[in-house]
Amino acid sequence: MIQQIKRYALVASLLILSGCAVREPGAWETALVYQAKRNITVGGTKDANPLAASEENIHAGQKIFGQYCMVCHGLDGQNTGVPFADRVSPPVPALNSQNVQRYTDGQLKWIIERGIFPSGMPASRGMLSDEEIWELVLYVRHLPTKGSLGEPQVYK
Repeated sequence: MIQQIKRYALVASLLILSGCAVREPGAWETALVYQAKRNITVGGTKDANPLAASEENIHAGQKIFGQYCMVCHGLDGQNTGVPFADRVSPPVPALNSQNVQRYTDGQLKWIIERGIFPSGMPASRGMLSDEEIWELVLYVRHLPTKGSLGEPQVYK
């Protein structure tokens, strides 16, 4: 517990110091934030996906993704056709990126379920069942090739 409090204090101090100037965050600041999220703030590290990575489950996740997630992440999870993805702060991450794929399955579920404030990532708790969220995690792990599904109709 003491060790975790020390980590929080260190991360908070570094974030405060790095936030003193108005500028784009540098590579080390971005890496620090992702490390903090992966190791401190995002829960679910040890939760395992109870669903098999079957074609049926991945397709179910793709269908849910196309209904709830595609507006911000594109149909392929890589921001294809999303006009604002790189213009918001923080930018919408491509879900095939190393920063996203390094999360455990349980952490991805935690993020989908609870959202990430103030990034714009909404919580799905109460909207999606646990099984649907686990199907989404499977889809995020098995994303199609960038652009292969076209652009969301809402932006055409």
